[in-house]
Amino acid sequence: MGLTGIALSFMPSEILEYLGQVPNPILTLTLQLMGALYFGFAITNWMAKGNLMGGIYGKPLCIGNLAHFLIGGLALLKFVFNNNTDSNKIQTFFLILALIYLVLAISFTYIFFTTPKSVKRNIK
Repeated sequence: MGLTGIALSFMPSEILEYLGQVPNPILTLTLQLMGALYFGFAITNWMAKGNLMGGIYGKPLCIGNLAHFLIGGLALLKFVFNNNTDSNKIQTFFLILALIYLVLAISFTYIFFTTPKSVKRNIK
């Protein structure tokens, strides 16, 4: 998410051109804002890496990740199956991205519905 956020923030026009779109101010700004969201979410996940993901403090982060990946994965799948683009490269790219999103959604669903095992740390 962090790398995607940086790419969307600093290279929105290039990404739009790669996807076959004509860059305009609205699309460029939308991708930059989406990049800011991705980067912010990546930083939030990074800062909470020491917490138990399913524990009392990690549950909000877990449900946020679950919502992001589930909704994003379903939207990407809908796009892949409803849009017949001329480019197989773009269809394949979005299908792979949808599968990654859905695998992560399944992973966070598992984490959300299971109880984490506590790890005893030796503090010296």
